[in-house]
Amino acid sequence: MRHGGRLRGALLSVVALTAGLLGGAAATAPQAGAVTAPVAFSADNLSTWQTNGIVWALARSGSTVFAGGTFSAIRPPGVAAGGTGTRSAVNFAAFNAATGVPTSCALSFTRTSGTATVRALAVSPDGATLYAGGYFTSVGSVAVNGLAAIDVATCTARAAFNPAFNATVRALDVAADGTVYAGGDFTTVRGTARQRFAALTPAGALTSWTANADLSGRAVKVTTDGQHVVLGGDFTTVGGENSHALAVVASGTGAVEHTYPTGFIPANANIKALVTDGTGVYAASEGMGGASFDGRLALDTSDWSQRWRDTCQGANQALVVYQTVLYSGNHSHDCSSMGWFANVERKHFIAETTAGSVPTPLAWAPDTNEGTGEQLGPRALTLASSGSSPFLWAAGEFTTVNGAAQQSLTRFGTTDTGAPSTPAVWASADTSGAVDVRWQASQDLDDGNLTYAVYRNGSTTPIHTETDYSLPWERPQFSWTDTSVTAGTTYSYRITASDGTGTSALSTARTATAASSADAYAARVRADGAGLYWRYDESSGTFASDSSGNDVGGAYVSTPSYRQTPAAVPGSSTALGLNGTSEYVYTEQRQPAPAAYSEETWIRTTTTSGGRILGFGDNIGTGDYASRSSDRVLYMTDAGLLTFGSGNSRAGTQATLTTPRAYNDGAWHHVVATQGAGGMALYVDGEPVGSNTNTNSATASGYWRVGGDSLSGFPAVPTSSFFAGTVDETAVYPTVLSAAQVAAHHTLGTATGGGGGGSSTVTLTATEDSYVNAGATGTNYGTSTSLAVRGSGAYVSYLRFQLPAAPSGTTLTGAQLRLRTTSLDSAGSADSFTVVPVTGTWTEAGVTYANRPALSSTVLGTLAAPNAVSTDYSVALGADGLSALLGSASSLALTSTGTDALWLWSGEIGTADYRPRLVLTFSSD
Repeated sequence: MRHGGRLRGALLSVVALTAGLLGGAAATAPQAGAVTAPVAFSADNLSTWQTNGIVWALARSGSTVFAGGTFSAIRPPGVAAGGTGTRSAVNFAAFNAATGVPTSCALSFTRTSGTATVRALAVSPDGATLYAGGYFTSVGSVAVNGLAAIDVATCTARAAFNPAFNATVRALDVAADGTVYAGGDFTTVRGTARQRFAALTPAGALTSWTANADLSGRAVKVTTDGQHVVLGGDFTTVGGENSHALAVVASGTGAVEHTYPTGFIPANANIKALVTDGTGVYAASEGMGGASFDGRLALDTSDWSQRWRDTCQGANQALVVYQTVLYSGNHSHDCSSMGWFANVERKHFIAETTAGSVPTPLAWAPDTNEGTGEQLGPRALTLASSGSSPFLWAAGEFTTVNGAAQQSLTRFGTTDTGAPSTPAVWASADTSGAVDVRWQASQDLDDGNLTYAVYRNGSTTPIHTETDYSLPWERPQFSWTDTSVTAGTTYSYRITASDGTGTSALSTARTATAASSADAYAARVRADGAGLYWRYDESSGTFASDSSGNDVGGAYVSTPSYRQTPAAVPGSSTALGLNGTSEYVYTEQRQPAPAAYSEETWIRTTTTSGGRILGFGDNIGTGDYASRSSDRVLYMTDAGLLTFGSGNSRAGTQATLTTPRAYNDGAWHHVVATQGAGGMALYVDGEPVGSNTNTNSATASGYWRVGGDSLSGFPAVPTSSFFAGTVDETAVYPTVLSAAQVAAHHTLGTATGGGGGGSSTVTLTATEDSYVNAGATGTNYGTSTSLAVRGSGAYVSYLRFQLPAAPSGTTLTGAQLRLRTTSLDSAGSADSFTVVPVTGTWTEAGVTYANRPALSSTVLGTLAAPNAVSTDYSVALGADGLSALLGSASSLALTSTGTDALWLWSGEIGTADYRPRLVLTFSSD
């Protein structure tokens, strides 16, 4: 299964690439299936009755779901408040889990004074008793204060169960032996002191269990083995011990077993929900401010250590675990610290994996609005079933679900009824004998794996299909190259996306005329290793296609002026016009912050308001959602001077280079800015105009942006942060271009027709990989998600690639091995590592240290000091050494003589763009 990512190798299989190189008509990929595992639920909300107020709590017994909150009526789906079919329901209602229709169980929770509310629900293990906690003094005619026991079979409150809490009960859980654990604002139960937490027998008698806290309890969860109770809330002490917001106590006595002093959970955060799956307890936090904790964390029940922490910002209120997925209700608006989505619109449901040391976001994103009350959206989640069909119920303050009116209650089943959105497509032909077809991933709220079918010239049979992975909030570019074309012939392409049950409409037809010779300027950009290359030839829409071969697609914002002429490079097509007030382009996917890079673009302007031309930032929006970490920026001052700045602008440590003359003269200018180990350099029209030794740059991951973003902290800030003018041929490289390369680009760009020869790039993923360990000579690591390399106590890693033959008329002129360090604290290394050919035989499933293959003494490339974790690295390999291996299945080894181990992700890692890749560049003879 192939997953969407930043690099070409994560998108197409070796088979598909080889078929394209050899002129194959089509490559078949595995079909997508509705609802991508491990997600179990569709994002399509099901027909469900509603309330006219907030639902704070959910629970289920058998096929019945109970809802408690602050409301006075329920009504059918699609009916406005007070409309036809409305029924009285005072703070409580019961529903059929499979139909969403009310049952006959109707109870009223009221108070003699003040506003009654139900804040917590829990069902006994035998399903016979529903416990309801909150702020009330009666259930129907039965007097009961704060906590009631409801007989599920008869829907009646048990009069004998009245423990008399003196304040609101906010959390409940029931142990296997029937003990009821409660948390809330109370300080006494039946007149006996119990501060914020208490335990009762099934009959309602207060037990001796004592776990006093100084502030409110908001969550309580008994572990699966029944031995421990995990507490959550606002508190700073439990049992007199320093433990803020979270603590573990003994289920029999309440004695404190594990504390989490302030700092583990910041002082301005609290725990709102707890769930368990046996091996872990998961906590939902609500905090205030950027330095707080507003996400989710997993505790390992074996030792109560933290397994992982998700640092998304967005007031988590509810959790549920189903199979291996944690579903949460929140209003997450900034998951950039996790490398997920940026700080823009709020999302109200998230699904992520429970296992491992880092949670992985999953393709499941139904949504609500903020709603009424505190405007936090969802407040409660529960699982229910009818027969073998599971349902996920959600409740809260919302008044819409997936954009349609629906108040406070909704539910999701396993049947997917929708289809993906129609792909945005572009086609171009700037290499000889090929047409490149590129498209933006379709959006689907519950399917990560989508199958794309490419149709040519109106045919009803696809010429190519492939299945790719994307997330609802991250829609990468995918691409395919049609090599069965004839020069001078125009071809038309349309694409559909399918999730296995529904298929999108056909995309807009895009045409391209196959070229007889390559575009020399584009070929040189690719040959010099561009990691992103936007040519701005699209005629409409929001999709900016990437021509680099790495599929780093972009998004157009605010409908800029497409297909402006003349273009910057003679013989190329068109440029992009920007209005200087709201229009810009950004990369669809978050990128690692590069230490070494080059950014290149052509500009034409007469502006006197300046503006940001190109740069790197940690967000994709404007205004309040503009980048807070803004760096690697190329901008124009009001006077028309070009400035290149890099460094942490927020910390005031940036350095800049500024041109001595203005360039707002209405002519096209070629601008390149570079930074690496030797410092910064700025070139205009092929000539160096300034340099320094600054190597400092911000480390936050983010997005490349063209045309606008924050310039806060930089000198001579222009009147506008947006650039008014025309841009063309924007490229970003993961290396520092030399002065000779920059000059060559300018020369090619200004030469009539461009001149020169063509090149093509192929990215391969390893067909097999493994490592061996001298400390375990007979152990095979072929199924490991990691690769290891070390000289002392040796680890050696092996990679096998199916190398294509060089396309006709070309030779291999460049190669890069791309690797990513794992997230282990010790993954990086201060040592150097060499890449050498493997001369012996091995297999992924069979290689061990004892039978390891022989290696060549030829060093193809060296990776020096890859000392950062979770970071992409490239090793330049000698083309001469690889050329003899073309057209065969060949292996490379990673070796070292040092003592500091390097840990890399292998081909078994679930995230495809973390896997090893080999990038080959072929140029015309």
